[in-house]
Amino acid sequence: MSLLIQQNEVNGMVEKPNCLFKPSGGALACMLNSEIGAVLAVMRRNVRWGVQYASDDEQIEHSLIISFKELRKKIFSWKNHWHTIDPVLYLQPFLEVIKSDETGAPITGVALSSVYKILNLEILDSKTVNVDNALHLIVDAVTSCRFEVTDPASEEVVLMKILQVLLACMKNKASVSLNNHHVCSIVNTCFRIVHQASSKSELLQRISRHTMHELVRCIFSHLPDLDDKQPELAHGNRSSPNVEDDSTANSQSLEEKQNIDYITAESDYRTNETARGKDSTLSADALMMDPYGVPSMVEIFHFLCSLLNVMENIEVGPRSNPIAYHEDVPLFALGLINSAIELGGASFGDHPKLLALIQEELFYNLMQFGLSLSPLILSTVCSIVLNLYHHLRTKLKLQLEAFVSSVLLRIAQSKHGASYQQQEVAMEALIDFCRQPMFVTELYANYDCDISCSNVFEGLANLLSRSAFPVNSPLSAMNTLALDGLIALVQGMAERIGQDSSGSGETSPELEEYKPFWTVKCNDYGEPLHWVPFVHNMKHIKRKLMIGIDHFNRDPKKGLEFLQGLHLLPEKLEARSVACFFRYTAGLDKNLIGEFLGSHDEFCIQVLHEFARTFEFRNMNLDTALRVFLDTFRLPGESQKIQRVLEAFAESYFEQSPDILANKDAALLLSYSIIMLNTDQHNAQVKKKMSEEDFIRNNRKINGGNDLPRDFLSELYQSICENEIRMVPDQGGPGAVLTRSHWIGLTHKAKQTSPFIVCNSGSHLDYDMFTILSGPAIAAISVVFDHAEQEDVLQSCIDGYLAIAKLSASYNLGEVLDHLVVSLCKFTTLLHPSFNEKSILYFGDDIKAKMATVAVFTIANSYGDHIRTGWRNILDCILSLQKIGLLPARLANDATDELESSPDNDQVKASATQSPASQALTNTPSRKSSGIMGRFSLLLSLEEEPAPQPSEEQLAARQRTLQTIQNCHIDSIFAESKFLQAESLSQLVRALVMSAGRPLKGNNSLEDEDTAVFCLELLIAITLNNRDRIMLLWQNVYEHIANVVQSSVMPCTLVEKAVFGLLRICQRLLPYKENLTDELLKSLQLVLKLDARVADAYCEQITQEVMHLVKANAMQIRSHMGWRTIISLLSITARHPEASEAGFETLSYVMSDGAHLSPANYVLCVNAARQFAESRVGQVDRSIKSLDLMAGSVVCLVTWFYQTKEAAGEEAATKMSQDILEMWMRLVQGLRKVCLDQREEIRNHAIMLLQRCLTGVDGIYIPTDLWLQCFDLVIFTLLDELPEMTQQNSPKEIRSMEGTIILSLKLLSKSFLQSLLDLSQSTSFCQLWLRVLGCMEKFMKMRFRGKRSEKIHELVPELLKNTLLVMKNRGILVPSDPVGGDSFWQLTWLHVKNIAPSLQLEVFPSEEVEKLQEKHAKGGCSPLPDGNVLVPPNETTV
Repeated sequence: MSLLIQQNEVNGMVEKPNCLFKPSGGALACMLNSEIGAVLAVMRRNVRWGVQYASDDEQIEHSLIISFKELRKKIFSWKNHWHTIDPVLYLQPFLEVIKSDETGAPITGVALSSVYKILNLEILDSKTVNVDNALHLIVDAVTSCRFEVTDPASEEVVLMKILQVLLACMKNKASVSLNNHHVCSIVNTCFRIVHQASSKSELLQRISRHTMHELVRCIFSHLPDLDDKQPELAHGNRSSPNVEDDSTANSQSLEEKQNIDYITAESDYRTNETARGKDSTLSADALMMDPYGVPSMVEIFHFLCSLLNVMENIEVGPRSNPIAYHEDVPLFALGLINSAIELGGASFGDHPKLLALIQEELFYNLMQFGLSLSPLILSTVCSIVLNLYHHLRTKLKLQLEAFVSSVLLRIAQSKHGASYQQQEVAMEALIDFCRQPMFVTELYANYDCDISCSNVFEGLANLLSRSAFPVNSPLSAMNTLALDGLIALVQGMAERIGQDSSGSGETSPELEEYKPFWTVKCNDYGEPLHWVPFVHNMKHIKRKLMIGIDHFNRDPKKGLEFLQGLHLLPEKLEARSVACFFRYTAGLDKNLIGEFLGSHDEFCIQVLHEFARTFEFRNMNLDTALRVFLDTFRLPGESQKIQRVLEAFAESYFEQSPDILANKDAALLLSYSIIMLNTDQHNAQVKKKMSEEDFIRNNRKINGGNDLPRDFLSELYQSICENEIRMVPDQGGPGAVLTRSHWIGLTHKAKQTSPFIVCNSGSHLDYDMFTILSGPAIAAISVVFDHAEQEDVLQSCIDGYLAIAKLSASYNLGEVLDHLVVSLCKFTTLLHPSFNEKSILYFGDDIKAKMATVAVFTIANSYGDHIRTGWRNILDCILSLQKIGLLPARLANDATDELESSPDNDQVKASATQSPASQALTNTPSRKSSGIMGRFSLLLSLEEEPAPQPSEEQLAARQRTLQTIQNCHIDSIFAESKFLQAESLSQLVRALVMSAGRPLKGNNSLEDEDTAVFCLELLIAITLNNRDRIMLLWQNVYEHIANVVQSSVMPCTLVEKAVFGLLRICQRLLPYKENLTDELLKSLQLVLKLDARVADAYCEQITQEVMHLVKANAMQIRSHMGWRTIISLLSITARHPEASEAGFETLSYVMSDGAHLSPANYVLCVNAARQFAESRVGQVDRSIKSLDLMAGSVVCLVTWFYQTKEAAGEEAATKMSQDILEMWMRLVQGLRKVCLDQREEIRNHAIMLLQRCLTGVDGIYIPTDLWLQCFDLVIFTLLDELPEMTQQNSPKEIRSMEGTIILSLKLLSKSFLQSLLDLSQSTSFCQLWLRVLGCMEKFMKMRFRGKRSEKIHELVPELLKNTLLVMKNRGILVPSDPVGGDSFWQLTWLHVKNIAPSLQLEVFPSEEVEKLQEKHAKGGCSPLPDGNVLVPPNETTV
């Protein structure tokens, strides 16, 4: 509590100047008068300030009192003209009191308070007369304040008032009038008070430190407003006393009556510049008198950095604590530096001196303190570096690399003896960096794609991944921090998706020949169109180079050969290329480089000299140049090798910096001398150290016979003594410590490195980074997710999974996404073998499992396009849910409900699938479009068998589970499958087929069948949703359905779903896929392969579906093969009691009025109609209708025959005619078969229709040969079979056969007469005629039950007479006298006499016969064509 009170007092004292007001002139006079009175009152309390008596007893007042009284006389006369009054007039008495060493602490304190009050009254501003002089006097007086110390409390009060006044000066509007010297004095005085306060009260310590912070913030807040051309002061060459480093001074003992003099002292900093004379000193003094700006800021910032230099005097080791003595001073200095950087910001980069301080002095100290054992210091250092990255990263490329890789990554990896607290701080700092929008992108572009830098991003990714792995459960804070870092990386990449036009990583062309690339720069580092391809190419080179480096570090010779094979070195090695390889490649073994460069081989010597020429030594001290040179390799131990290396160095240095040295020999000798001095000073085995005089003496007359300047040699000596040249360069090992020598090399390298690439918000390099990060990230997140219990950590893991999924999909990295899905599915617990209905209780309360489940299906819905093998795992999860009834039965149907156009069908399906239990829950809201979502509420009543009532706990757990599954939107996966990419869709279908399995005959469990049915339904739903890409899926779908159909021997749900799913596919796709009509209809042949028991069970439903298919798509079916499949399915139903009606309806639809008859299906339809006619299933009317359909189809034949005339080409017309005649012949043959039906009505109707088909085809020209064939195969065959059928019939049916024979004879007569003209021209006419007569004669003799038929006896002569009359009238039957054989005339009457003897006279009377014979004899011709064979009578009888 006391600390809090003191802190409030501090704030109240230092923040008071912010509460400014501006009173009137009279009020100002009154206030000033009160301050005068206050000072006088305090002074009069002291006897010293009472009246003094002269020798003549005259009273004499002290001059300080007199000045106050004089001021009192004037103040009320100034009134409202205060801005025109010189402030010195009313400030001077107070300042004299402050400067007086006669005044005690109380008086000085009151005077300081008065000055503070005046500063706060806004009397002083930039318009006030002589304000600059007034402020200078105030600063001079306060910084040189003197007073007598009477007691410690009074002293502290005065010190606090001094701080108040100085801060008020800096915050005053007129502070711009202060010069650089006064600002430095203010800072110096405040720091001295801070230092002195260490032995005072805590309140003074806090106030002094707070004031110091406020001063620094106030001063550096003006940096952005300063002109970057403002002259700067070289901080190492000042003659004016400005800022003093008292960090190591002892506190003064304050005795009574002792005066404390706060004055400035000489700075003790060593200069870094050598050639400065009196002119530079004078210019520095002049700059310090200018209005304050950059020069004072340089001085102050350098002073703050110097506070950190105490590190150089502390021994640093892996186990040592370099600041164990005290962390107060470094923390204070770091805090001030951080404040300066926060307010100065990017403006530091506009001023070279300030920037150089940051690049060299500050960053080196930050590196040292970063490796300290104090977590508090490390945290402060990280905050500073983060600010520097934000504002100045373009100027600090290699410094930032060194800090991240050598400090943060090293500490976070628990190297360098870091404690757990340090690791945690380092990890937090890395996470803060990762949260910067483009930090990792800039890491990758600037370091991982630069051959001279290490792979910082890759190291960061590996660190975060490894650190996230918990060593022991539960998770530690480090694991969680690393997880946050990983997720920050991937989420940052995910947020940048789509912010530029770049897709996946650009592929760099393979190197076909060597082209120097070591120092190649990009044309424009500010334009992504230029630098993105450049860094891609450099990364491509670096990847190969890293392999070559590994080979080189094992065997230099083979390594160089390997690099030649990669075209990274020329086929014929050049010294320059090898030198560049050594100089610019990071990761080489520096021992091997040193051995190579020191070798006596001629080529190695050439490489050595080229290597030395790669350095920029201009304007560089010799010791600095040597440090830079030796930092790149390890100097060999042999003297000859050292000689060669230093000769090459000396030659290169002299060429570039010949200012002091006379020749390269001087450079060589001095370099050798420096190496010896370095060994002498820093080798513990050397007891007697070389003095400065010894060093100067050793180097006499080496500069071309002359001595080198003593100052020059002295500076070299001091430099080597203070900072060792490390002969063993830092290899980046775990215990490596960055020395001053190494840092000098790094800062030199930073001046030559490529510019820092500032990345915009685009995702130009995210693909490459993600390929590096994805695998380790998935593994790390999975391990954390497995061990985590806190919900916030689990949610972070899920966020990481989703971000990785988004990136994988965006960059088309299917393997990564599959890996992610596989990893995530394991946490759903759905794949566990023991997952069953009892598991629902655990699942409902398992937050991890529920989050993983929702995440899996979110990924499947959002990024299914890019999932490949992962579909198998997703389906396994779905099947687990389905097995325990957590998915609705209509899931697959819901996936295609949107395709249904008929609302009636929807109602039928809904009612058919709604169970009584679900009907009781009709009030539950549902949406058809969402499918699965609207039906989850029905799942609580899925129990079919009586079961114990679940407890409330079980119901609640089940409800939670259902809610989780509802949030998964599983139905959308299949409903939206039409949007999946082709490859993903194919993999999904394959996964479904694999999940369904291959059921074996008679060896299926109920559970396996349910799974197979479910998968089959999903398969069909996906097929229907992807009708535009059916060929992509069809092969797999068809093979699976075929396997189900052919392996089923008994009716079951699986085969039912397969068959009707196949029919449904055909129904849906036929209207849209004309090119696939045959393929789809061919698939229906599977139905014909069904086992008889299976086919019988589903025949009616199958026929119904076929009917719907035909009615909807008859126009699309054009091929013979397609119709053959359809008609085959219909034909089967002809003898099926339940299916025949639908089958006949379908056939009637096709054949009625020839609506859909075509040459492709005519014969098939006729045969099917015949089967329906012959079938005794159903009423006789159906057979009659079937016969009518057959007979009615003749109209189509006639129509098609007319169309042959329009056929293109005679050959095509002939072919069409032949096909039509063939169809006609098939028709009459089919009718002939029905004419033998046992049912009289059917039989007789068939004969009548046959007669119609034979005699009613006037539109079709039937050739003679076809008529003869028709008589032979149809009519005569029918007449031959009827008597046999009569004998086989029962006595009751014989009478009905009489009418059938009569109709057959009429058919014979009319058909003969119909084709008489054509037949009479045939050479076979006589045989045909005699066969007709034989048939009539046979039926005249035929007896029914022993009696002849009177009707037939009456009918046959009549038919014969009519036929003979027609033949007579047409001149076919005429008398003739044959020579050498029986004539047609004689044979005819020979047969006629056997039938009806009197017919000859009735048809041909005697006188008419004689006339015809005479006429015939004169003509000498026969009515029959040549070639007719007359058959003897005994061979023509039947």
